[in-house]
Amino acid sequence: MELVALAAEAYVYGYPLVRDLSVVEGAMYTGYGPLPPAPFNHFAHADRPVPPDTPFVSVGDDTVRSLAHLDLSGGPVLLHVPGPDGTYRVLQFVDAWTDSFAYVGRRSTGTRAGDWLVVPPGWAGRVPGGVLGAVDAPTSVVTVIGRSDCDDGDDGGGSDGAGRVRAFQEQLTVTHVEPGTHRTGLPAPDPDVPEPLRFFEQLRVWMADFPPSAPDRAYQDRFQPLGLLEEGASPYVRADAFLVRALAEGAARGGARVEEADRADAVRAGWVMEPHLFDYNLDHYGVGTIDSPEWRIADREASYLTRAVAARSALWGVHGYEAVYARALCDAGGGQLNGAHSYVLRFEGRPPAEAGWSLAAHSMAGYGVGGYGVAGYGRGGSRIGEGLAGRGPAYAEDGSLTVRVQRERPDDPVAAVNWLPAPEGDFRFVLRLRAPGAGILDGTYGLPAVERVR
Repeated sequence: MELVALAAEAYVYGYPLVRDLSVVEGAMYTGYGPLPPAPFNHFAHADRPVPPDTPFVSVGDDTVRSLAHLDLSGGPVLLHVPGPDGTYRVLQFVDAWTDSFAYVGRRSTGTRAGDWLVVPPGWAGRVPGGVLGAVDAPTSVVTVIGRSDCDDGDDGGGSDGAGRVRAFQEQLTVTHVEPGTHRTGLPAPDPDVPEPLRFFEQLRVWMADFPPSAPDRAYQDRFQPLGLLEEGASPYVRADAFLVRALAEGAARGGARVEEADRADAVRAGWVMEPHLFDYNLDHYGVGTIDSPEWRIADREASYLTRAVAARSALWGVHGYEAVYARALCDAGGGQLNGAHSYVLRFEGRPPAEAGWSLAAHSMAGYGVGGYGVAGYGRGGSRIGEGLAGRGPAYAEDGSLTVRVQRERPDDPVAAVNWLPAPEGDFRFVLRLRAPGAGILDGTYGLPAVERVR
């Protein structure tokens, strides 16, 4: 049925927009995990890493988040970014379609403190003197995700990791620079639309208020028969039964397509790493991004499915040149990782990551449905690694690093130094590499085999 196939395409195409703005709305009114709610143009700050069972975090994280949803409908805002403190910091800018279009941080813009002017689409004003630069937003609502390394080692100055994060957060501010009126909420879908059609109603309303790039607008013209380009009153309040069935079946097919693509590598043995999962941004290259063919998906229509998979499994994830996440569910023999066993991982040398790395063990409870448990964070918890400041693991004289993973602390004092506690039951490893080197991105650096200790 042609209309059903078209509705499935529309679901895949529009899923990232609906997913993003639904999470934005939730963050504004209820918050997420340790992130409290915050209105537009205000930062919400976590006091600890966002746990992996938070709805928009797929793999967990070892950084403390700061989150601001900017509304630029009333004009630009000024974002003040504090200076360096010797640790990893990055601010990522994501538009309503989930395109990461700018980065401000050590890798991208250096370590200068100062102000950045975030401007709405089509803005033709002048950037004030003394401002570090302008960040051109593709949509009038954007999300800024701040990530701060929470290394708990002492930095030599008597300040612990939590103290450094708090000091950074206190100085991270948003200020209006023009007298325009900023909205307080997102455009509301018609409440009389029946629940089975709510996704398409959200997509219709939000596509109109947050139009994509010109090439994407040309593509979405094909969805005219579905009513998605209708302005004014919703066509879905009294839609005929034929359209209702087509949209409902199309949404089911589109959702299954995204889920199938998302799960495609979930059962592979060894390490799975996707440094190009976020290369679907084909049109907007702002401050700190890399405008290069190697960081773009060549096929625009293929990019829509990749974008939907990323929105489903790793919303607001960063480009591979900013950070890469590798995961392993099985040992070298193909057996599911489980806390009843002991494992050894031998790194032949320091992982090539200029801004630090970490290895964590996450419970498999809820894997595949948005929930990921973790035993804890920090040295002696469920994470081992090294950042730009603080202590790191102990390397051998030949430069190698051996990590022992098991439930109980090893009796051998040497093995205990690099011990990573294993969760109960099935678990998986997540290896995070910030500002990864060429060996990670081109696959020439060999990730360690996960050897089960017999």
